Formats: sequence, structure tokens, C-alpha cells
Amino acid sequence: MTVNFGDSRRMTVTLEKGSVGIVETKYFTFAHPPDGLNLESGKTIGPITVAYETYGRLAPKKDNVILIVHALSGEAHVAGKNSPDDKKLGWWDEMVGPGRAFDTTKYFVVCSNCLGGCKGTTGPSSVNPATERPYGMSFPVITIEDMVRVQAALVDHLGIERLLTVVGGSMGGMQALQWAVSFPNRVRSVIPIASTPRLTAQGIAFNAVGRNAIVSDPNWNGGDYYGKDVPAKGLSIARMVGHITYLSDESMHAKFGRELRNADDYKYELEAEFEVESYLNHQGESFVRRFDANSYLYITKAMDYFDLAGKYGSLTNAFKDVLARFLVIAYSTDWLYPTYQSKEIVQALMNLNKEVTFCEIQSRHGHDAFLLEWEALTRIIRSYLAEVYNDHSDE
Repeated sequence: MTVNFGDSRRMTVTLEKGSVGIVETKYFTFAHPPDGLNLESGKTIGPITVAYETYGRLAPKKDNVILIVHALSGEAHVAGKNSPDDKKLGWWDEMVGPGRAFDTTKYFVVCSNCLGGCKGTTGPSSVNPATERPYGMSFPVITIEDMVRVQAALVDHLGIERLLTVVGGSMGGMQALQWAVSFPNRVRSVIPIASTPRLTAQGIAFNAVGRNAIVSDPNWNGGDYYGKDVPAKGLSIARMVGHITYLSDESMHAKFGRELRNADDYKYELEAEFEVESYLNHQGESFVRRFDANSYLYITKAMDYFDLAGKYGSLTNAFKDVLARFLVIAYSTDWLYPTYQSKEIVQALMNLNKEVTFCEIQSRHGHDAFLLEWEALTRIIRSYLAEVYNDHSDE
């Protein structure tokens, strides 16, 4: 089923007001040596600390749990504030809260920072207990499947046997798909948004440019820059390149066009003159303040490796044992993970007679639409989740 919505600015959607308020980030540590966690690469790492946040109340039957998994630069803080002084809300705040798509009066929402991250979960910037120094490049290469196995350990720790849904956009959608494949008995539904079953050569190429920018920065120092000058220029360029892929030609034209910053005519100099240049510089500089360059290297590499069809022989083979029902959502102007890739997921599931719903949202915002088009997303997800929840309560 394809559902097309118009530009969100012209939509009249009444959402119940509500905020999750002040939220505490919690931490869970597991995989203590000598056991550790066996990674897909064959390496072992431990202990592993996971940063996570929860919203709402866990039902007595523990059957109302939604796991939100984040994209490349995301974190556990998906909604609300960590303190009254916070200037920014969680990265998907419009979607999580009383009356919102992930209604915290009805559902228990969990979100954790992924393995390899830099927002509280073990990653390259974490201290290696064996050396008492940051891991840096001694951190093992990880995969999307490794991230999901860490999330499963957290879910175990919370005493939850089965998730009502796993939902995520972009890299989060990759993790949601992997959940359905790796833990078929533990997931009732999966909602991959603006995502893909594997990166294309173009996607890998953009990631490679970003990584090369980082490692070419003199301050990268082989990954050993902690406590020193960080590779700010390289990470900034990586973010600028990545951010271009998140937008569409239409959205960039509407937002910037060929507008000049502080002049009526060209200066005929090599400095940044256009508004779009200033915007990208700002995006790069702000990213440096909140993200670790080594985490960028490891997480983008994990995305490169993700390929369900390649790993299982075909997408149909990958999904043959899944038990979850699927809601697959794509955006019309997303050229990073275009709609045809979402349709490949849908076709593979249909080949197996699995339950799947497909929605393409008409948007000018490109890949970033899953963060911006929250009105349309709310309309789709709120009704879908209600159906999944009501259906399972009759089991």
C-alpha cells in the first residue's frame, strides 16, 4: 500500500501537546572480562557500557515496549531535556511524549546510544580498562549486527522478552531490519524509515570521503588525539559532505538558492560568499563540538558493511524466518536511500507472504525528512502502532 502526503507545511494535523519533561540518562554495563562480547569480526570486547533513556511506564505484562534506534549522529536522548537548563530537546522530541506518535501514556519507550558511539556507550573515546587510556584505533571494527546484539543485552537487562516494535530512521532503520532477522521471536513489528537493506556504491563512496577527510587531518594523529587538539577540520568536512546527502536539490534551492551572505555582488575572492557555504560551515563546526571523529570512522564503516542480501544470499533468504510485521516508510526526494531500496524490502517480504505496509511520503526535504516531516509520520505511525498493540492484546 502506498500512501502519499503533501508538503507538511500545508497539512492541518492536530497533535496533542505533551512533553516527557526532564529525563535521566542511565547506564548499563555488561560483558565483563574474561567473557566479553564476541563481535562479528571475530574480535572480543568488554566490558561494554550502554547509555540509555526510558520514557513512559512499563506495562505489567511488559508488552508495550518500543525500542527507538538512532541514526549515525544520534544518541540515547531522543526526547525531553536532561536538565532544566538544556537549550535543545531530544533529537526526535516531536515524536515521543503524551499523545504523540510514540505515546508515553500508552507505551514504554527505550532508546540507547549505539556501540561505537560517543554519547555514553562504549566506543573509541572510551577508556580501555586494560591500558587505562582511550581505545582510539585499538577499538575493534564493529557492525550493525554487533550494535543490535548490544541492544538485545540491554533489553534483557530491563527484563523485556519481546518488543512491540523497533523503529529507526536511516542507520536506525538498518538496525531495525537487523533486529527482525537476528531476533525473530523478540519483535512484533518493525518500522524502518528512510533506510536501506544495504549501502550502494555511492553511499559507501560518500562515507569514504568523510573518513579520508578525518584521517588526513594532521591532528588525527593515528586516532590518538584525546587530550590534544582534535581533528576538527577533517571531521567538519566529513559532516559537510554527509549533510549534503541528507538534503535534496529542491530543499537546498528553497532554503539558499544562490543567495550571497553579506554583499550584493561577487567579491571575486576565494572566501565563502554564498549562504549555502556559510550553512555547511556552521553544520561542520557545530558537529565537531558534539561528536567524536573516531566514532564517525567506526560507525560509517559499520554502515558500509551492512548488506542483508549479500550476507544471506538474497533479501528473501534474509527475511524467511522473520515473524514481525513491517511498516516501511520512504520519502520521495531521498536520494541517499531512495524509495526503490525500500521497495526491495517490501518485495522480499511479499515474496514470503509476510505482513508488510509501505508508505512513500511526498516531501521536498530529502533524507532528512524523517526528522522534519513529523506531522505526516505521526499520522502513519500512531494508527499503525495502535493496530499492532490491539492485535497482540487479543493473542
